[in-house]
Amino acid sequence: MKSKDTYNYERDFLCPTYSRPPVLFVKGEGCRLWDAEDKGYLDLVGGLAVCSLGHCHPEITKAIKSQSTLLIHTSNLYYTEAQLELAKRLSNLSFGGKTFFCNSGAEANEAAIKLIRLYGQGRHTILTAKGSFHGRTLATLSATGQEKVQKGFSPLVSGFKHIEFNSLESAESAIDENAAAIILEPVQGESGIWPVEMDYFLGLRELCDKYELLLVLDEVQTGIGRCGHLFAYQGYGVEPDIITLAKGLAGGLPIGAMIAKKELADLFTPSSHASTFGGNPVVCSAALAVLSIVANEGFLQDVRDKGDYLKERLKGIPSVKDTRGMGLMIGATIDRDAKKVVADCLERSLLINAPTPQILRFVPPLIITCEEIDEAISILKEVLK
Repeated sequence: MKSKDTYNYERDFLCPTYSRPPVLFVKGEGCRLWDAEDKGYLDLVGGLAVCSLGHCHPEITKAIKSQSTLLIHTSNLYYTEAQLELAKRLSNLSFGGKTFFCNSGAEANEAAIKLIRLYGQGRHTILTAKGSFHGRTLATLSATGQEKVQKGFSPLVSGFKHIEFNSLESAESAIDENAAAIILEPVQGESGIWPVEMDYFLGLRELCDKYELLLVLDEVQTGIGRCGHLFAYQGYGVEPDIITLAKGLAGGLPIGAMIAKKELADLFTPSSHASTFGGNPVVCSAALAVLSIVANEGFLQDVRDKGDYLKERLKGIPSVKDTRGMGLMIGATIDRDAKKVVADCLERSLLINAPTPQILRFVPPLIITCEEIDEAISILKEVLK
């Protein structure tokens, strides 16, 4: 199959839910991808923050190969060793909670929403921020604070209130007798990389304690080293009650996880929630391989340093008006059509992403080098001329 064949296949066999160029990738290694014509690309999208250790990292492929020769699937009717070990590792690395495994970020957020309902005992309203993104299932779509992704799917699920991002006044004014939780992304990703302000984060924790609400952090995109800490909340010093994870956790394989404080997690009982594929031994083995590398402080410091380097290089481009972000989750506002810039970079073998019409998003593999950053900046400068 060649790249030119992709249009016919999509037209005839795929639901048209994506808008994408006719490029067919067949191989990846590190921060590089190759298409069916053997053209190489430098990848600063990283599977949308999924390929945390790049493409086909040897430790991940080794773990997958080893586990796949022993046991691939049993369902959650039985225990498997990799799932138990991963749950223990996540508990020790976070706030000592218990984990529910699933297959995606949306599913992890669904689990959190159900746990909030159990906690609330009739209180069911969840506050989420405008500009947020929590998934595309009907409940997580309803939680999302962006009308553009909700269009056409009314009526939405009730029980969500959207508040102003980084406004404590907006949050407190929305709290009533039905409020049960606040769900927050430490860095809003899909609306253009907007980090939460420290005072706001601290204030939300205080509000939750004052009104007996749960503070739930959607770390689907920010977690697993993306922001220079294993979990982004650790950079703020604010401890949540629940966090949700997905993207970078298994280095490319589909996984989701909800970690809740033990007293909350125990509100779930057998059959109150489930996932057939969640915590699959192959996927959990890959996640353990990822954590064995990413959880090291030296690795995380390197992510912070390279993120600072990338922001500084972006600031040196005249068309870039603003940069922001944490670690290697960076947004840049530019003075022209970001979608066209993405297309022009693709022609020059650079993969970047534009979540909004004037914002570029950079979420490369965490193993990217300064030399590769320089290469990307050189191409971006050429395009922006």
